[in-house]
Amino acid sequence: MKVLVVNTSDIKGGAARAAYRLHLALLKLGVESHMLVDTKLSDDYRVTEQVSNIVKGVSLIRRILDRLLVNTYKFRSKTYFSPSLVPFSGLVKRINALNPDIVHLHWVNKAMLSISDIAAIKAPIVWSLHDMWAFTGGCHYDEGCEAFEKACGKCKVLGSDKPHDLSSKVFKKKLATYAEHPNLTVVGLSQWLADCASKSKLFKKRQIVCLPNPIDTSVYSPLDKRTARDLLGLPMDKKLILFGAMNATSDPRKGYGELCEALMQLEGDGLELVVFGGSKPEIQQDFKLKAHYLGQLRDDVTLRALYSAADVMVAPSLQENLSNAVMESLACGTPVVSFDIGGNGDMVEHQRNGYLAKPYDTSDLATGIEWVLNAKNYQELSTNARGKVLSEFDSGVVAKQYIQLYESVLEKAKL
Repeated sequence: MKVLVVNTSDIKGGAARAAYRLHLALLKLGVESHMLVDTKLSDDYRVTEQVSNIVKGVSLIRRILDRLLVNTYKFRSKTYFSPSLVPFSGLVKRINALNPDIVHLHWVNKAMLSISDIAAIKAPIVWSLHDMWAFTGGCHYDEGCEAFEKACGKCKVLGSDKPHDLSSKVFKKKLATYAEHPNLTVVGLSQWLADCASKSKLFKKRQIVCLPNPIDTSVYSPLDKRTARDLLGLPMDKKLILFGAMNATSDPRKGYGELCEALMQLEGDGLELVVFGGSKPEIQQDFKLKAHYLGQLRDDVTLRALYSAADVMVAPSLQENLSNAVMESLACGTPVVSFDIGGNGDMVEHQRNGYLAKPYDTSDLATGIEWVLNAKNYQELSTNARGKVLSEFDSGVVAKQYIQLYESVLEKAKL
């Protein structure tokens, strides 16, 4: 079986790291896996990028045109919006030339793939949803509007009050294009996103399965806490609260504001905050804790040490699919506190390996942080955290499930 994993990058970004982990897990089980990306950062010879300067130039132009379409909406929110309407990406030609048995799409935005390209892919498609974009009118998260269930327009993310706005055009383009591909299977990486996809007008008639991202539990495993703190230069005599995500302090969806509100309710003595994935914000918050801002971290060794150094990981996102950070923290034996939204409940079991706070209730988030830090059975929480990942998210376990899915898709294609 030849599988082609397609993602904008191979190791930069959450979706990229998840897609690359699946690629490696498939290889370990004997599947002929290749990866096609726009930007290659690894030295894996099985990963191919678009190397032609002409193709890269066209891609840049397409990206600029896409952004110009979005920039006409002056009252848009900070939520990412991708039209992907500009054609002639050249990617489909590369995909079809490689002649895979399965094309496994992941995050294909930033003008990597146009909507019209999807119909031209010859092989059966499996599409892992890392956010909501595939079934919306262009937003990556819908900010709770749920228009995707019927049709987009008057887009909340664009700040539009017009029924026939850009989101409406994108939605109609997807509706027409998806209908042209006979074999498209949708993977919701969390039960929440699988449910959203099944309610959507674009995917409600498609096969939708819920399968998670895999994680290599030999790479993400507990490290002695004192050793980890020594490596990172973090204090030995404090309880450390960890928070991290892509654009952790600048993306409102990641919940840094809600975290700060929760921290204001905690006594600062004996506690310190550690933040990765974002720089120190220009406007300082009023919480009493000393904060360490570590910036962007991407290598597994440093991240493993960081999760192991912390006493609790907090994931206060307002909308979230299946957070790599939550999974990585649990794999390293560090309990997680999060709002009970999105895919968090797929990983965090309330008061068993962490704490699920009432959605957007910062007082309950603070209660959860205190509960974990003061838990008399903390070691049991830590053991349960890793046990959850070993049984349900380990690379070997998840890759076998994907292989079974591929086989069923190929069998369906023969009919």
